[in-house]
Amino acid sequence: MKRIPVTMVRKDLLDIPQYSLPAGFRIRLFEKGDEHNWTRVETSVDEFKNEQAALEHFNKEFGPHLDEMSRRCVFIENGDGEVIGTTTAWYGDLHGDGEVSGRIHWVGIVPEYQGKKLSKPLLSAAMNILANNHSKCYLTSQTTSYQAINMYLNYGFEPLLTKPSCHEAWSLLEDNLNRKILK
Repeated sequence: MKRIPVTMVRKDLLDIPQYSLPAGFRIRLFEKGDEHNWTRVETSVDEFKNEQAALEHFNKEFGPHLDEMSRRCVFIENGDGEVIGTTTAWYGDLHGDGEVSGRIHWVGIVPEYQGKKLSKPLLSAAMNILANNHSKCYLTSQTTSYQAINMYLNYGFEPLLTKPSCHEAWSLLEDNLNRKILK
């Protein structure tokens, strides 16, 4: 499938779907030193060419905000205490108008743990954090992450159409997911 960036919004943070982790896993927040866990997970899902590039990005984006990361970055650990997934309940100015919204940011589950019913509990945990700090939220993704986009749609996120490529992207996603998305 052609890779086209997409943005999705959720107009409120009410009635967030709740899912429990399967047995043997736990959710925890970021702790000092977890930047290496973050880089390992995000590199494993091909967001960066290597862990050094991921660490450089982490330090640039989150390094000045480690205290906030300890309240906003969520990890999933397996039974051995190994971090196998992460996302961040971050924030940003979606429209460039100074209004800050919550943001689901950098979602990743290491490939060998994908398909084990971990993404929904991870997303629920991050959205619960956002609900304590914001009234609405957004996320960015791409058409090649169609399974994640399907989950986001089920969580009440809607397409944000901002440029001509958005219509092509959502048409591809409707065909691939076999569901009507655009109204």
